[in-house]
Amino acid sequence: MGEEVAYFTNTETGYVPAKLGQRSSQVKPLRIIQFVVQEVIPDVLKFIVCLIPLIVNGLIGLILPFKKKSIVGQTALVTGGGNGLGRALCLRLAKEGCNVAVVDIDMVGAQRTVADVRKLGVKSEAFLADIANYEEVEKLRLAVEAALGPVDILVNNAGLLAILSITEGKPSDLERILNVNLLSHFWTIRVFIEGMKQRRNGYILGVSSILGYIPLARCIPYVATKFGLRGMMQALQTELQIDGYDGDIQATTLFPTFIATRKELMDLVSDVGLNDKFDFLTPEEVAKEAIDGMLRGKTTVFVASFFVRIFMFLIDLLPTAFTILVIKTATGKLPSLANRAKKDAQVQRETNNYETAIRT
Repeated sequence: MGEEVAYFTNTETGYVPAKLGQRSSQVKPLRIIQFVVQEVIPDVLKFIVCLIPLIVNGLIGLILPFKKKSIVGQTALVTGGGNGLGRALCLRLAKEGCNVAVVDIDMVGAQRTVADVRKLGVKSEAFLADIANYEEVEKLRLAVEAALGPVDILVNNAGLLAILSITEGKPSDLERILNVNLLSHFWTIRVFIEGMKQRRNGYILGVSSILGYIPLARCIPYVATKFGLRGMMQALQTELQIDGYDGDIQATTLFPTFIATRKELMDLVSDVGLNDKFDFLTPEEVAKEAIDGMLRGKTTVFVASFFVRIFMFLIDLLPTAFTILVIKTATGKLPSLANRAKKDAQVQRETNNYETAIRT
């Protein structure tokens, strides 16, 4: 580990507000026209140029699959792999030839999954870990590497589905939902992505939900985590592209509609009248499409009817095109993580040297 860097700094007198130059309230038509001609019109044209290939590739991807990569002999880690979708993902990865680390707090379910995975001719081990705890995730990495080798495929599936609103349940219940459903993704990615970068190979699959697009009432904490995961994974994929790992490390987000695993969810969907609009999926159906989409290089995998996929694709279209435009505009201006860490460490060393000189 390098030197600790103080990312959160403040002055002794507290918060220092930013200062803006004086702005004139007088409207200047010529400056507005100049701004539109020099800045707005070129960016709009670039935006349209970014949009066209996205539409074409998106529609082709919905109809014709891209080439699928092989992951035979690689090691996958699946959180929440003891039951439901997690178990189905473990079995699907095993069918693709992966050795599988099954992580869960339900060791009975995890051991059952391990036994079934081994029947498919690959290695598998069960690991007990609270993935909402960073220190436990660090220990998990060491244990998995000792038993199965470095993790090439990270599947963040574990989640708590609680039909709770903001005012329901105990504060500790809400905190646990947020920690498991969202914060744990930060911890596992933070721990395992460095090895992927060193080997220039890896897959990260984050399991979100259609509720990462649709803000369904009566389960606000769950919805908030799925919206948050959606943004986190999209930003991660963008950052990997900026840092030169495009094609080497794939970040994919899974958005299934309702899966027939939890009775409380099925009851809620029925109560709000959505059961006629969405078919319930089996864990096996979702797992197959999730792994298949990930291996074909998709950043988002929608497991839903064709028309729902079109709807969700269109929701993503404009923000994605705008993101590409921003990246192209800022290319060469955003510092890489390595350069930023070096700069911060240098500033910290200079600060420490200055404080030492003052004390002596």
